[in-house]
Amino acid sequence: MNDHPEEVEIEAIGIEVDAQPIELYKVLKLANAVSGGGEAKYAIAEGYVAVNGELETRKRRKLYDGDLVEFNQEYYLVICDVPLTVSAPIEQKKSEPTVDKKKASSSPMKKKGKEGKANPMTKGSARGSQNKNKEKNTAGVEGPENNTSPASKGGRSAIRFF
Repeated sequence: MNDHPEEVEIEAIGIEVDAQPIELYKVLKLANAVSGGGEAKYAIAEGYVAVNGELETRKRRKLYDGDLVEFNQEYYLVICDVPLTVSAPIEQKKSEPTVDKKKASSSPMKKKGKEGKANPMTKGSARGSQNKNKEKNTAGVEGPENNTSPASKGGRSAIRFF
């Protein structure tokens, strides 16, 4: 008969956080509702956690001051005294490392490709040139091979076709 849902008073445990937004699984860890992050992520993925009355299956869902989390018949209220505007630089910082991660992830891939393809052919020659360098260093004579390191001979330039 009433269009508005009834207001129900519940008792919630306050979880104070230093910065917002905070990820859902971290709130469960801070509340000691779970023993670890893996258990928290599992509980969220299996649908045992509700946020603001709605079932939530995203482990990294962002929570803000005043959000209500329900888990295992317990209620947790996110409390953060820091204003939301402070988290804007944090988001910018997060976007910068993703660019760095892309650069970092692309360079190891290139290195892996170089190691996987070029090194089998250059390992023998690199070892041989190292031995030659040792012999020349003991003799005190420096040749053109000492100017270039064995690592610089690797990669795509080390592969000669025909």
